[in-house]
Amino acid sequence: MPTISSTGIGSGLDINSLVSQLVAAERAAPEQRMVREDAKLTTEFTALASLKGAMSSFRTAVAALRLSTSLDLRKATVGDDKAFTATATGQAAAGSYDVEVVQLARAARIGSALYPTGPDTVVGTGTLNITVGGSSFSIDVDTSNDQLGQIRDAINASEDNPGVRATLIRDSGGSGSYLVLTGSATGEANAISVSVTNADAGLTQLAADLNAVDVDRDVEAQDAIVFVSGYEIHSTTNTVSGALDGVTLNLLKAEAGTLVGLTVERDDAAIQKKVESFVSAFNALSQQITTLSRYDAATQTAGPLLGDAMLRGVDSQVRRMLGEAVAGLSGQYTTLASLGISTTATGTLQLDSAKLKAALENDAAAVSGVFGSDNGVAKRLDAFLGERLSVSGELAARDERIANRRRELEVRREALDARMQVIQARYLKQFTALDTMLSQLQSTSNFLSQQLAGLQNLNDSGR
Repeated sequence: MPTISSTGIGSGLDINSLVSQLVAAERAAPEQRMVREDAKLTTEFTALASLKGAMSSFRTAVAALRLSTSLDLRKATVGDDKAFTATATGQAAAGSYDVEVVQLARAARIGSALYPTGPDTVVGTGTLNITVGGSSFSIDVDTSNDQLGQIRDAINASEDNPGVRATLIRDSGGSGSYLVLTGSATGEANAISVSVTNADAGLTQLAADLNAVDVDRDVEAQDAIVFVSGYEIHSTTNTVSGALDGVTLNLLKAEAGTLVGLTVERDDAAIQKKVESFVSAFNALSQQITTLSRYDAATQTAGPLLGDAMLRGVDSQVRRMLGEAVAGLSGQYTTLASLGISTTATGTLQLDSAKLKAALENDAAAVSGVFGSDNGVAKRLDAFLGERLSVSGELAARDERIANRRRELEVRREALDARMQVIQARYLKQFTALDTMLSQLQSTSNFLSQQLAGLQNLNDSGR
């Protein structure tokens, strides 16, 4: 009689493998539901991030136009940019000027006599007082720091030093050195002078040498002097601001008697660039909204936010503000379309540069009003986008909802793991009991087989 073969105790079943397969089968359906839900949440989160990015970029372009002065852009053109350069803000009045750079501002520089043995030369002791402008500081010189190089280092290391740099310059022979003091601030008010107190002859001589003017080497502190349309202007630096409202001159070369033309005018190119950025940023947002809400009938695939009410609301409200006339304005220019910004058949914006230029020439204030007045397009768009993108806005609420659902998913995963452990333990217990029972049946089968074999033998011997 055949027996039950076994690769293990009793049943011969691979209980661990069987239990694992049964647990995996029970786990598959709920786990797949959670995987699909997690993928859906990830898709939604990514889609919202893309939308936020496009809205933020559009808001940046909008913010550049939301003030009433946003389009008050001026440019300054200089006849000879080797003499000076110029920049202009919106406060600058358009006009043409003659500029004569008579003198550049300079910082003071004074030097000592030659010390033949260079940095190691012992100078003398006492207190060295250095004054620059209205500020003074003192260096105490004794036998521990009375060498020329040590005096230089003490000047540079002084915490009270208001802006004097000490250096040693070697002579042509390379053995001797001059001590040179250079101011960091330009302007005649920042002259450098030196005095001593309680000093010996050596330190006194150093001070005298520094104060003595050497026209070939020393530099006198001086203001910049420039004539703007005949009016004399002084400046402690080579950056002159205030001579013309909103205009800053950066002086580069003095040439008395030479007049250089300066023209200040509206910067139409910069204004157009701002408007182009606005149009481009909206078109990027429009394309992003189209991508997120599209449906491809050919492939039967939908965008991640197809039918989303919030997305539709953002799109419709932005487009409404772009198309409306600005309340409070009158005349020829009250809408974006009147400035040359129109909507195409595909829903994007396009700019007619010639029409914008004509509007600026006819009424630049009205152009600014369309964007940056109290009810201007940019002003309202900035407020709308800012609210939607704020930490308390719709997008943040959606992100929080997704985060909450992900946390719930994690709790469900943990619960599923715990339930599967219980099921696994139950199956192991059941199959172990089955294996024990089959083992007992196997023993009984073997006993019966032996008994039947014995009876057969008795029958055979009885014959």
